[in-house]
Amino acid sequence: MASFQERLTEMRRDFHRHPELGFQEDRTKAKVAEQLRSLGLEVHEGAGVIGLLSAGAGNRAIGLRADMDALPITETSVHDYVSEAPGKMHACGHDGHMTMLLGAAERLVQEKGFDGTVVFIFQPNEEHGLGAQAMIAEGLLEQFPIEEVYAIHNLPGAPAGQVSTRPGQICNSESLFEITVKGQGGHASMPQAGVDAITVGAEMVLALQTIVARKLAPGAGAVVSVTEFVTDGQRNVLPGLAVLKGDVRARVPEDREAIERFMRQIAAGVAATHGVEAEVSFNTEFVETINAAEPAEAACRAGEAAGCEVIRNRPPMSFSEDFAHFTAAVPGCFLLLGNGEEGPYGKPLHSADYDFNDALLPIGAEFWVQLVRDRLPAEKAWPR
Repeated sequence: MASFQERLTEMRRDFHRHPELGFQEDRTKAKVAEQLRSLGLEVHEGAGVIGLLSAGAGNRAIGLRADMDALPITETSVHDYVSEAPGKMHACGHDGHMTMLLGAAERLVQEKGFDGTVVFIFQPNEEHGLGAQAMIAEGLLEQFPIEEVYAIHNLPGAPAGQVSTRPGQICNSESLFEITVKGQGGHASMPQAGVDAITVGAEMVLALQTIVARKLAPGAGAVVSVTEFVTDGQRNVLPGLAVLKGDVRARVPEDREAIERFMRQIAAGVAATHGVEAEVSFNTEFVETINAAEPAEAACRAGEAAGCEVIRNRPPMSFSEDFAHFTAAVPGCFLLLGNGEEGPYGKPLHSADYDFNDALLPIGAEFWVQLVRDRLPAEKAWPR
């Protein structure tokens, strides 16, 4: 009979072979629901999958969340479980996140040792920041009231099995911006006859960098990146239209709001200087992820109980997480689990040769079991 580790490994690798993009996780959802039902859990399906497991007579409930979606990346790995879906890959470890939580469900069904209800949340479309909102909009928090919510994300480059988190802000917000410059195109040999949109746009690109360098406090941790510059110019045609697209990260709402304000001022000012029009859109899909103090400490206790090295006050992460929408509604904690430092386990998230470390599967499952027993203790008062 296969061991717990072997069964989880095969499950994770099956998810890896069959990646699905956000809101397209049909096979993945069916597999998750099938596994939860086979364990005897009550299962609800909608935008995502929810499993309910109760023990004892307690009326308290906590939520444990795993993300399900993959990325539009062509895998370059050479192992025997590479993606079978062209142009799609689990390059962020969501295959492992799901498997660790399913492993925890199996352990808790068999061993119990808690008093209350565990709400297992398998969420779609984390990568575009829309999945948590979709589940909340469906009534997740009203239909299945939870007092706390938790999520694990693997962290390449950190020692395998190391747990790290912090109270307060743990992940940045992400805002997408677009600046459209409407100038006057013309012949490349006669630039004075029009207003070259590419020159105006280039001036804006440089000016935008002064927001972080000169308008925010040093150490604010904000990032403003122009990632696309598109014009309608040709070989001998000066463009009359330029579109700048980019990405903003911020640690606190005040900085995010200031960046938007400064960006609009800069675009309007540069455009006025050249006598052209500029339109700015600024859309925030990922808000800042904020950990509550007691859930963060509870996650550290669970890590210690699971035998993990624990870092209690790690620096905030620069990436964004739509788990933030859960912690904006319910106290919770987002934590990192080291994926390893060598080979594919140390490769950056979202890289074509990244891989989740299967050695983490029983570790993550054990962490979840210990956390449930800490937050829903069978004999002790709650909270600790």
